Amino acid sequence: MGSARLFLVDGSASVYRAFFARPPLTSPAGLPTNAAYGFTTMLLKLLADARPELLAMVFDAPGRTFRDELFEEYKGNRPEVPDELASQWPLVHRITEAFRVPTLAIPGVEADDVIGTLARRANEQGIECVVVTSDKDLMQLVGPHTRLWD
Repeated sequence: MGSARLFLVDGSASVYRAFFARPPLTSPAGLPTNAAYGFTTMLLKLLADARPELLAMVFDAPGRTFRDELFEEYKGNRPEVPDELASQWPLVHRITEAFRVPTLAIPGVEADDVIGTLARRANEQGIECVVVTSDKDLMQLVGPHTRLWD
């Protein structure tokens, strides 16, 4: 493998984690900001600690996925997204744009599947991958040329 390392960030997992890890915060106008703030601090830490040359942020696209079509009860017991979190998604996307981080959200496909595909393709091209996520499902990607950073 070459010296290039691609950091693939599970943006959706990072935002959820930030939302539930941070106390409620609001802007002066009263808009919730805890998830966006936590996401930003995580991104700043990644940029400072890893100094990635190659970086992509991957989000779940809105709507159903192919997994929902295969199994109607897929994630059926998962609670609805709180309004305080849902309202922060546009801000999170503006933050990634401001940092000029390339972003992917593929309709009908979960971020996990996109990350897995990108990691495999990068490895095939001699690029090592670091998957940045708290989602333990992505541990299955770990191998000689792919690591997981929580």
